[in-house]
Amino acid sequence: MYKAYVFDFDYTLANSEKGIVMCFQLLFEVEGYDGIPEEAIRRTIGMTMYDAMALLTGETDPDRVNALIWEYKVRFSDKYMTANTHLYPQTLPTLHALKDAGALCCIASTKTRSRIGETLRKYQMESLIDLVVGVEDVAKAKPAPDGINAVCRHFGLDKKDVLYIGDNTIDARAAKNAGVAFAAVTTGTTTSQEFARLPHVAIMKDLSEILTIP
Repeated sequence: MYKAYVFDFDYTLANSEKGIVMCFQLLFEVEGYDGIPEEAIRRTIGMTMYDAMALLTGETDPDRVNALIWEYKVRFSDKYMTANTHLYPQTLPTLHALKDAGALCCIASTKTRSRIGETLRKYQMESLIDLVVGVEDVAKAKPAPDGINAVCRHFGLDKKDVLYIGDNTIDARAAKNAGVAFAAVTTGTTTSQEFARLPHVAIMKDLSEILTIP
């Protein structure tokens, strides 16, 4: 067993797909970006908001991309995101089991810490999470190791005692860059075949399988 389990958030602990897709679609309708398929939006979950917005819209002007991000957040995300974010059925039982065994449970995500906090409060699960590192807390987002390294520094952890869990190859590369073990979960849009090419200790169908990792 590891001393610390560090989780990605979207598609790992929670399914926020409905809220993310809805907010993008509402923004694109208002701003006149037509023909962007829903699957393309889903595939950006796990990227930074800047990278996702630039990729989906094709915009290259940073000012325009940031203006779209601001509109996404203020007009749509603040209203619809958390209401349409739901934990996976295995999330709370797995976190409870890890905490009962004495492990640290943390989050390192490209989502904002403030938005993650809304879901933690929604499910009254703040006591299960020892630290949240959001995109606003790091100099570089994943696949840079900054978020995972911040958790290790905060608790004085040896890298060999840390397992990072995520749903995207971005997460796998972040774990590799941080020098920690990685466990993939296929509850997102990334297949087990895609994960197989990257370092991992497990490829899981859902979070409950964490409890079987030595």
